[in-house]
Amino acid sequence: MPIHVEVVSQERKLFDEPNADMVIVPGVEGVLGILPRHTPLLTTMAFGELRIKKGGAEESFIIYGGVVEVRPDKVVVLADAADFTADVNLAEIEAARERARKVLDEGPPPEEHAHYAAELRRAELAINVARKTRSRAGGVRIVSQMDEPDKK
Repeated sequence: MPIHVEVVSQERKLFDEPNADMVIVPGVEGVLGILPRHTPLLTTMAFGELRIKKGGAEESFIIYGGVVEVRPDKVVVLADAADFTADVNLAEIEAARERARKVLDEGPPPEEHAHYAAELRRAELAINVARKTRSRAGGVRIVSQMDEPDKK
């Protein structure tokens, strides 16, 4: 029995896969491995990597907080923000990290400090997850219904 997985950010639906085998979620209390027929659960997510497995393929997302609803046959990830890990441009993210570091080192106005600290945290997370994902063997992505062209 497969598990249906949806990943939705505030901007858009990122992923919809009705036949996943497993979902690995960055929970605030630790990493959660979710299989079909999992006990219902509603919990918050930490910043981290969301992984969805199907057969020998895997999809990876960078999650910047949110909640996850788990039902026996469906997982809905409602992310505050999320990126496809495969779409991350490391050069751009590394440049953003350096800009944020520079501003923080120079001492931004107090009202801007939290903004630049968050930018630095997001950039460092994206870099770490992207590097880890790209170093994994196999690197096969799932083609979800979201990737298919509209059939009209």
